[in-house]
Amino acid sequence: MTETLLYEKSSDGLAWITVNRPEVLNAINMQMRDELWDLMHAVRDDPDVSVVIFKGAGDRAFSAGADISEFGTAPSYVEARRAHRERDLWGFMLSLNKVMIAAVHGFALGAGIELPMCCDFRIASDDARLGLPEVGLGYIPSAGGSQTLPRHIPPGIAMQMILAGDPIDAETAYRHGLVQRVVPRERLYAEAEELARKVLAQPAATVRLAKRAVVEGIELPLAQGLALESRLVAQTARR
Repeated sequence: MTETLLYEKSSDGLAWITVNRPEVLNAINMQMRDELWDLMHAVRDDPDVSVVIFKGAGDRAFSAGADISEFGTAPSYVEARRAHRERDLWGFMLSLNKVMIAAVHGFALGAGIELPMCCDFRIASDDARLGLPEVGLGYIPSAGGSQTLPRHIPPGIAMQMILAGDPIDAETAYRHGLVQRVVPRERLYAEAEELARKVLAQPAATVRLAKRAVVEGIELPLAQGLALESRLVAQTARR
């Protein structure tokens, strides 16, 4: 456990990470970013963790995004630039071979939806509101949203969300493929855990190779993607 994150790990390979600043709608400040960087490296190196579920503390939000109270100060600006240069948190999360699930409720805005887009599965409660309001605040999505959102949903819908700042509700997010399930609020964490345990029931090494095939292959021309798949299939055959 850190000041801004809660971490729980079970004995069967499942870990929970809770974004824990409910008094400010779980806004992501520099401290949380640094603590998440350290925690995700610990998760990567922990052989006893195979699946991670992210959730937000409190009733109102998964996360309302970056903590704007830090904006406009020289130390904050310098630190933010340094963090992006030296610690590519979102790129690191996208590179992990652990399976990650985001259980999203309430407001999921800015970095609060960019973090879930670094996950493999997104489950939303029926009260979720998802959006990228950064342009209206004078900057552009800076946690990968301009690149990850059009890879999850139709580019035109992504443009509307980014350029007009229009948030979408959970059912719209499901219709466009941004989330894989919409469930009643009271079922959100149970559904996330049920999905996690389905993944945990599979051979862990094979899950890692299959995720690698999808994540690396999707950016390749088809012929190269098929070659990657063949190499990874060969690795499973040797097990």
